Amino acid sequence: MITLLSEGGWIGILIGSIVVAAAVPFLVYFFVTKGKATAASKNADAILKDAKIKAEHLVKNAQLDAKQIAFEEKEKTDNEIRTRKSEIVAEEAKLSQRMAAFETRENLLLEKEKTLDNKKEQLENSIASYQKRQSELDAKIDSIIVELEKVSGMSVQEAHDEIMARVESKMSMEIAAYIKNAEDEARDTAQAKAMNLLSIACQRYAQDVTTERNVSVVALPSDEMKGRIIGREGRNIRVLEQELGVDLVIDDTPEAITVSCFDPIRREVARRALEYLVKDGRIQPSRIEDVVAKVKAEVNESTMKYGEEACFKLGLPRMNREIVNNLGRLHYRTSYGQNVLKHSMEVAYLTGIMAGELGLDVNLARRAGLLHDIGKAIDFEQEGSHVELGAALAKKAGENDVVINAIESHHGDTEARYIISHLVAAADTLSAARPGARSETLETYIKRIEALETLAKSFDGVQQAYAMQSGREVRVMVIPEKVSDAEAVLMAQQLREKIENEMTYPGQIKVSVIREYRASEVAK
Repeated sequence: MITLLSEGGWIGILIGSIVVAAAVPFLVYFFVTKGKATAASKNADAILKDAKIKAEHLVKNAQLDAKQIAFEEKEKTDNEIRTRKSEIVAEEAKLSQRMAAFETRENLLLEKEKTLDNKKEQLENSIASYQKRQSELDAKIDSIIVELEKVSGMSVQEAHDEIMARVESKMSMEIAAYIKNAEDEARDTAQAKAMNLLSIACQRYAQDVTTERNVSVVALPSDEMKGRIIGREGRNIRVLEQELGVDLVIDDTPEAITVSCFDPIRREVARRALEYLVKDGRIQPSRIEDVVAKVKAEVNESTMKYGEEACFKLGLPRMNREIVNNLGRLHYRTSYGQNVLKHSMEVAYLTGIMAGELGLDVNLARRAGLLHDIGKAIDFEQEGSHVELGAALAKKAGENDVVINAIESHHGDTEARYIISHLVAAADTLSAARPGARSETLETYIKRIEALETLAKSFDGVQQAYAMQSGREVRVMVIPEKVSDAEAVLMAQQLREKIENEMTYPGQIKVSVIREYRASEVAK
């Protein structure tokens, strides 16, 4: 019995053990799962809390960034508004100034118009008074002539013939005496007279004609370069014009820019500086200032070099450095397309040759010829003609009186007191008048031709006038019924004098007055 119970107990224990063994995994799983769930819940709460904190930080940062961007945009907008307002105020000020200037100019024009009207009225009154007085004088003269004819018993033509005969008789004796005295004087001073006559004969060939080129053209690789030269809001071109002292003309001409200035040195500096900037490609205000300073130094060095070369080629002694430098500046100046330095050297050679033929000082003659136009190197910078400025430079440098007088007299401004002065004037004209030495613009040529024909047509009795051979001859057709043969000769002389006094021209102009009378009949 006990044994059985013992077996039953063991069975129960075994069954209980099995049950416990089977329940343990479930219990373990339950508690482990519940622990994991609790830990996961805790982790999830921590993650949510951390995410919430980060989200709040992101929102705050985004709000701060938005406010900063809004503030910057507002500040930028305010600055643009202020800039625009200042520009508008400046434009309004400029407009007000221009309106004031226009009003002032309009008032001045009105005053001038009123003054001209008053002068016109006074002139008309004076003309009427003059005409009235002229008619009264004509009447008196006619009455006096009638009285004189009655008293003398001679007509006006008879009195004219008598006076002319007496004058001719008296003058023939005086002319003969003058010729005899001149021949006696010529025998005494034959050598000096011959030298003076030769120099004066050369001088009679002289004419005064000058013109200047005032523009240079700089080639560009493309039209896009024009925009770079102008710069943003035109700042580059403003700096260029301010530094160079020239006007830059940027028009529709493709791939080119024009430099306009009367000063040839400034124009040369501007041309070189623009070519350097275009080649370099870096065009900005600071770069422009550096390039302009460099080019000015180069041009100054080149002027001294050209002056020294001219003196060396002519074999002249050492000159004042200021004179040499101004000689070099003439290399950049032209007259009717002729380089002034080369022209001065030609004049020096010609003067030296003529001086050698006459037995004069050749070096002194060459020196005078070389320096005769030295004033043209500075006449754009100082007041006065190139003759006055050149004479002042020569005096300052201590040049010979012959050189100074040659400078002063080579255009007839003062009397030539030395033979070399006459030679310089003659050589100056020979150098300018040789074929191909100088050119003339079409506009100037046409104006000169028109002025020549208009001047010829201004005479009474002229039927038509034609300028021939490029303005070297003018032929005047007169009406034979109005102009006699003697009057045609007188008209030619008067027209020649009028051309010499009122016109400027190269070389000589031949005046031909043509009077032709034809009588024709037809036999039937």
